[in-house]
Amino acid sequence: MSHAIMSQTSMTNRLAHDLDNILARTEPLWQDLRGQRVLITGATGFFGCWLLESFAWANRRLGLNARAVGLSRHPGLLAEKARHLAQDPAITLHPADVRHGDFPQGAFSHVIHAATEASATLNSEAPRVMFDTIVEGTRRALQFSIASSVARFLLVSSGAVYGNQPPQLTHVSESFEGGPDPLNPASAYAEGKRSAEMLCSLAASSRFATTVARCFAFVGPYMRLDAHFAIGNFIADRQHHGPIRVQGDGSAVRSYLYASDLMVWLWTILFEGQSRRAYNVGSEEALNIATLAREVAAALPPEVDVNIASTATPGAPLHRYVPCTARAREELGLHAEVPLREAICRTHAWFSANTFSEQGISRPEVAARGTHA
Repeated sequence: MSHAIMSQTSMTNRLAHDLDNILARTEPLWQDLRGQRVLITGATGFFGCWLLESFAWANRRLGLNARAVGLSRHPGLLAEKARHLAQDPAITLHPADVRHGDFPQGAFSHVIHAATEASATLNSEAPRVMFDTIVEGTRRALQFSIASSVARFLLVSSGAVYGNQPPQLTHVSESFEGGPDPLNPASAYAEGKRSAEMLCSLAASSRFATTVARCFAFVGPYMRLDAHFAIGNFIADRQHHGPIRVQGDGSAVRSYLYASDLMVWLWTILFEGQSRRAYNVGSEEALNIATLAREVAAALPPEVDVNIASTATPGAPLHRYVPCTARAREELGLHAEVPLREAICRTHAWFSANTFSEQGISRPEVAARGTHA
């Protein structure tokens, strides 16, 4: 067996525990996909890879005879990240840009629209492209879904739709009436998601259910370690056996949901969520970035130094980004199962078993990025 095949086989095996857990918690729901087709946009990203992993696992274990079509601008990336998914006979990759490319032919029963990268760089350097990708992409995905007799549509939205979370509000709920500044170009991502949610609401009908997952922050295999997500940056620091660096004062407050929990929530919202209704998706376990850095250091021995670039200003308002998930708990029975430290360990172990060259991460990239989000 070649090294490449061994590597891909071991990747699957290293996720088996998580995939078994996802299936155990969602098994009755998958009957809706028996003999059906599901379209997943954004198929090569963090969400997309996990959606395809969990679909393929359930499809094989339950004998669903279902098919998944993954739409992506760069479908070849899936073979680089997860060759076993690209070669799965139940998965077809469709190259297209959701803004103007052709969608696949034929009928589908379900669509998960996750084709927007949460890129701070794109949002700051090309906000119009970010906004158009979200809004026009969602408009076209909805039009395609209605034309293809889709029964249920899930929009992967974001907690960014709430705008800046008031410092005194420890957990933001779906009923919060705040929002981003529409005159600030930096709000392109957040305003795009708000507009996409409105499009979903307008498209919904008695025959077409649209549900919304407002996603917060996550950790797990397939995430990028060189992006603007603090937890990924810190795990990358440990991968390189160096100190953990916080570029900022570490006062911002976040929470992190593990990827297997994320998949349970997304599939449940798709299958059982109420139409024209949004559900926060994330962990309620809040901690500031400085504490997060120390948690990563403690979780991944030998413990290393945590270097914080600046000192927090006394009395300055805290920047919070933490959801209230009562609606998901009470309406859908969802909960976060994987503790943060275990999530850190599982993510680190997965990346440790895969070389940085395989994941497209180099030391200069990690050193250059920020660790504030």
